[in-house]
Amino acid sequence: MSNTLLVTGGAGFIGSNFIHYWLTTHPEDQVINFDALTYAGNEKTLADVAHNPRYHFVKGDIRHPQAVQAVMSGIDFVVHFAAETHVDRSILEPAVFLETNILGTQVLLEAALKAQVKRFHHISTDEVFGTLALNTSDKFDENTAYDPHSPYSASKAGSDHLVRAYGDTYGLPFTISNCSNNYGEFHFPEKMIPLAITNLMENKAVPVYGDGFNVRDWLYVQDHCAAIAAILSHGQTGETYLVGGMVGDISNLDLVKLLIKQMGKSETLIEMVKDRPGHDRRYAVNWTHINQALGWSPKVTLEEGLQKTIDWYDNNRSWWEPLKQNTQSFFKQNYDSKTDQEVT
Repeated sequence: MSNTLLVTGGAGFIGSNFIHYWLTTHPEDQVINFDALTYAGNEKTLADVAHNPRYHFVKGDIRHPQAVQAVMSGIDFVVHFAAETHVDRSILEPAVFLETNILGTQVLLEAALKAQVKRFHHISTDEVFGTLALNTSDKFDENTAYDPHSPYSASKAGSDHLVRAYGDTYGLPFTISNCSNNYGEFHFPEKMIPLAITNLMENKAVPVYGDGFNVRDWLYVQDHCAAIAAILSHGQTGETYLVGGMVGDISNLDLVKLLIKQMGKSETLIEMVKDRPGHDRRYAVNWTHINQALGWSPKVTLEEGLQKTIDWYDNNRSWWEPLKQNTQSFFKQNYDSKTDQEVT
């Protein structure tokens, strides 16, 4: 039986990868991409499926009830990616994160309830759980208390609570996944890994916050797409699933050094910059629940995923170079112009 999926934020990084994944693995289904095309949304990311009769793009803002209600008609599954996601930008402009991530999610939930969708799947982040101590074996799991530390993570925590409230109060069938930091193809070039890769390609300094010892749990985006598909296909309504990609820790500094080694560059290109306010020290995700319940586990190692990502950026300069050029004002504001200086 075929289904129609509404993918919000499908012109962004993870959403676009998911649309490619779903159209390939579910040839009977229709996908509607609802995206406002903000700075991080790019129609070129989906140029190869633009004329696919099973794919439809609708430009619209999740904060606008009439637009959302119009696109929700006939939808079986909502996969909600649309969000402001960059912690650095949330520090500079917190209001837009509350408007999109909380109010926008509420508009979607209301429309999904009225449309009687089969499932509302909400994509969230491990950052809602706050931070872990370095040099411990502690990991986030589905029972970890929320403790967000940035406007971004606070807004995502609020949206998680709203989704559960609509399930408990109104009976909306939902699932939630809290994922760790994604990386891979089509990643907007202001985020850490694509910024590092593209700066190295341009022989520019790679900024690393603080002492560089902050730890993130890195998840290759295609592994994330497979996890979402498993949840949509077999996940239990009302459940939350944590999705992570790592077994051991790696610091941001060591990650940059690994990229430098893989790309044959010099560590003299590393530039330590002033730390981000409220910078979480360590993330680590226990993905035992989704593994035991749905049989999912990450398939791509960090080294393999980074090489795939490096190769993609090397072969798709026409995609990222204009985006990076248009983001220079953000780089200058956030890194005191340091990422815009060529290292000789």
